[in-house]
Amino acid sequence: MVNRRHRRPFGSLRRLAALGGGMLLGTVLPAAFGAQAGAASAPPEIAGITTACIGVPGELGTPYLEVTLYNLPSNASPTASGTISTGNVTTPLSFLPPSPDFGAYVLTATQGLSRGSQPVTVSIKWSDGVGGTGSVGPQIVGVSTCVATSRRASAIASDATGTRYWEVTSDGSVSGFPGKLDYGDMSYIPLNAPIVGIASTVDGDGYWLVGADGGVFSFGTAHFFGSTGSLRLNAPIVGIVATPDDGGYWLVAKDGGVFTFGDAPFFGSMGGKPLNQPIVGMAVDQATDGYWHVAADGGIFSFNAPFHGSAANLKLNASIVGMQAAPDGSGYRLVAGDGGVFTFDLAFAGSYAGKDPFPIMGIAGQGSTGYWLIDACGSVYNFGSAPFYNGVIVC
Repeated sequence: MVNRRHRRPFGSLRRLAALGGGMLLGTVLPAAFGAQAGAASAPPEIAGITTACIGVPGELGTPYLEVTLYNLPSNASPTASGTISTGNVTTPLSFLPPSPDFGAYVLTATQGLSRGSQPVTVSIKWSDGVGGTGSVGPQIVGVSTCVATSRRASAIASDATGTRYWEVTSDGSVSGFPGKLDYGDMSYIPLNAPIVGIASTVDGDGYWLVGADGGVFSFGTAHFFGSTGSLRLNAPIVGIVATPDDGGYWLVAKDGGVFTFGDAPFFGSMGGKPLNQPIVGMAVDQATDGYWHVAADGGIFSFNAPFHGSAANLKLNASIVGMQAAPDGSGYRLVAGDGGVFTFDLAFAGSYAGKDPFPIMGIAGQGSTGYWLIDACGSVYNFGSAPFYNGVIVC
């Protein structure tokens, strides 16, 4: 069963815009708007079409469209479809399942919307699932250039027992679950580069954070063994993995370069070698002290660790963003930015593919039978034996 902290898809968009998590670009209300949500005598209607966009640091965001349906029956299961037109090009819109919101239903779509400063024409048809139907359109909606947000959830890590997890944001804020398990963070200290990774100690009494420049920050029982913060790197750091005895850690860069600290052994890297796609993550084989790298196309590179397969030959709907390995090295899982999960010699317990308007940022394991996914706004999704605790919504 998948759980998440309940919120509207954009949390809401108007609140999001006010907080700086996105940019409210336009709201179109039909002439019939004015009935109160939940009013028994009012007919069902579309109350508004809203657009906004969410981005991540260094990248343009993706535009989102939100349709709000009011006055639907309590047993409604609404759906919506439609088209969006720019000039002479018309593209179908596909909406995510609705999110209830104080008597209204909110449906979101990203397909068909493109970045740019131009008006688009939207036509919507909807059904409440119990016999009621309606339509709105064509309506002109402005979709302006998406800008990057200044803060996002960037990574998730769990302890060796799989009973706790921590999520970290790009500005270095850390939240631990269940309960208050935060041993400190970098949220009030100016950073030279955004935080891109987190690794927990075996007992969960400490953790390390790493920035894109290779700066390492240790908290709790985690010891500092060095960093690349003062080095000039060929490519930014994308992750950190701790050794099984907490006596060291590895940093991995986007070009496949590996940097070892403490008792972390070096078994090789992809640094300086041609890659089809950049490296996006790393996992350790606790049985051999070896490690794996994963590239954005799902390619796996093994170093003193067994090869269990890869997704390099698959046609992916979204790039791979991270990986997680079984404690004994018997298999691993990959996660894509759209929430798709790919398993190799480990059980598949589900995915969130196509269900989240925000990109998935990482995966953490709960032993061999469960795992958590985290999206850019801090929502956490649990699968298999992994318990759900909560998440910190940051946009």
